[in-house]
Amino acid sequence: MEVAVAAVGGVPREGQAQMAEAVERTITTGEHLAVQAGTGTGKSLAYLVPAIRHAVADGTTVVVSTATIALQRQLVDRDLPRLSDALAETLGRKPTFAILKGRRNYLCLNRIHGNAPSEPDEDALFDAFAASALERQVQRVQEWATETETGDRDELVPGVTDQAWRQLSVTAKECLGVHRCPVGTDCFAERARATAGRADIVVTNHALLAIDALDDRPVLPEHDVVLVDEAHDLVDRVTSAATGELTASAVKLAARRCGRAIDEETADRLDEAAEGLELVLEDSAQGRLEELPEALGHAVTVVRDSAWACISALGPERKEDVEGSTARKLAHALTEDVHDTAVRLLEAFDEAQQHDVVWVSHEPNRPKAVRVAPIGVGGLLRDRLFGQRTTVLTSATLSLGGSFDTLARQWGLPPQQQVESAAGMATAKEAPSDGGTLKWTGMDVGSPFEHQRSGILYIARHLPPPGRDGLPPQVLDEITELVQAAGGRTLGLFSSRRAAEQASEELRKRLSTPVLCQGDDTTALLVKRFAEDPETSLFGTLSLWQGVDVPGDSLQLVIMDRIPFPRPDDPLASARQQRISEHGGNGFLTVAGTHAALLLAQGAGRLLRSPNDRGVIAVLDPRLATARYGGFLRASLPPFWTTHDPDVVRGALKRLTSG
Repeated sequence: MEVAVAAVGGVPREGQAQMAEAVERTITTGEHLAVQAGTGTGKSLAYLVPAIRHAVADGTTVVVSTATIALQRQLVDRDLPRLSDALAETLGRKPTFAILKGRRNYLCLNRIHGNAPSEPDEDALFDAFAASALERQVQRVQEWATETETGDRDELVPGVTDQAWRQLSVTAKECLGVHRCPVGTDCFAERARATAGRADIVVTNHALLAIDALDDRPVLPEHDVVLVDEAHDLVDRVTSAATGELTASAVKLAARRCGRAIDEETADRLDEAAEGLELVLEDSAQGRLEELPEALGHAVTVVRDSAWACISALGPERKEDVEGSTARKLAHALTEDVHDTAVRLLEAFDEAQQHDVVWVSHEPNRPKAVRVAPIGVGGLLRDRLFGQRTTVLTSATLSLGGSFDTLARQWGLPPQQQVESAAGMATAKEAPSDGGTLKWTGMDVGSPFEHQRSGILYIARHLPPPGRDGLPPQVLDEITELVQAAGGRTLGLFSSRRAAEQASEELRKRLSTPVLCQGDDTTALLVKRFAEDPETSLFGTLSLWQGVDVPGDSLQLVIMDRIPFPRPDDPLASARQQRISEHGGNGFLTVAGTHAALLLAQGAGRLLRSPNDRGVIAVLDPRLATARYGGFLRASLPPFWTTHDPDVVRGALKRLTSG
């Protein structure tokens, strides 16, 4: 471990060493491990070093799964290259690593070579400007295709729209297969998979990890150990991967694809079914469906039956020209998705099933849709992840209310009475038996930061509880006074875009220092401007709660306008709460409280990003101090020194600014 730390220019840290020892032990015993490692611990090295040793010694592959592109890039571009060089002499050879994403993330050379029909956006069919913009983007991707060595979408800068990318990529179901495709031997996705199959460490994302678990056809290379970083996000990412969506536009596209491969009358039936679904969704109120309305049920049934007729007409795969084969494959894949989602929607209301939640969604800039998602994914994770591979889960935020049990239940692991401190890891436990109960250990290795000396948690107990009518004048006054005391240097985390925009607009009138608001530019550019100018403040919503890493003087105040509970009408959250309450549990605390605790902890984690950072977390929601659930939420935060006195906080901020 000392060699690895020195290679990346770090210093030995007790928590990092304890975590590495625990990871090595869990790989040996097969018992699962959940490790909370605060910012600054160096947790990526703590799990990579024992993982690399295991992979090289046993000639196997270890999979590392992350939630964000930023962490994937850090691992592949910085940590793993340095470790590979540093550990080569000790291990007897240079360890190898690769990154693997879903097939849709790579260019499809078959489509680049024009062996598939183009699929313009429906709006572009009637909008010459939209059509030409799409054509320009597609042309740019085609030009880039002659230069790129990986075909990886993330390497195309600046990027293109999803619609443009879809013209030149395929999903796994749409792919002809390496043996049938005329350019299969040069396929970017297949090359990435082949490289991953030979690598000691494969870095992927939670979505692909979920797809690998959901699908009977393995996507990832054979592996016996999974390291899940950013594990606090695992349930949401797996849920998203397991969510089905039915839209009129998707059904129409399926009909258009089928129209190129089957008789016109059968394809037209599917197109007419799309028209019927569109009319019903226009008249459907958004929100969760406790029962399936007759009109929607009829429309979905017609889609199901029409899609099945098209699938039957497409028939089995046959030998034909490349373009015809590609067109048939594209038609079959999408039509099968439409059919299977329709079946799932109809079965969700069967009393014997009731594993899924269904809701109608009317989101801005997206087609109206009816969606279906699992109430929980614990069973899936228990059977397809923990039941098959040794798993290490880690994050800066895993212990909620002082226990790992809340997240463990969501993951499908049995509850554990307490979280072990790192010191308690000295004595090994017995290896897991065949008794059937999954064994795991929860461990908190702490943080090298001294939270009580470096940060203040300010709960504005004197403010009114949050309402539905935007930010009240008292809250806007409080924000103004705090930002003035801090001299800018503020990250404002708001529970809604409307609140962020309201605060930005108002404070721009009151302050002499700049205020940026999410949506003014790309988030990456806004964060860059915020980091470069200490007097600047940045206000925004959910993605900023987890995605900002700004050490130093530019960030000394984090403001949260309210406890980030999910919306009361959130379909998944409300269904999960109801299910738990029906079984005698506390649905609100288990679901809404967990959601809020995770986001509060993630938001608070934006403040201290390096050992010399100092500052204030200001929560402008008195319920954190006064409500019965406040203790659970506060116990999920780092141990900052806490106050309710605004004068104390403003004084501390002024001293920081002047110092």
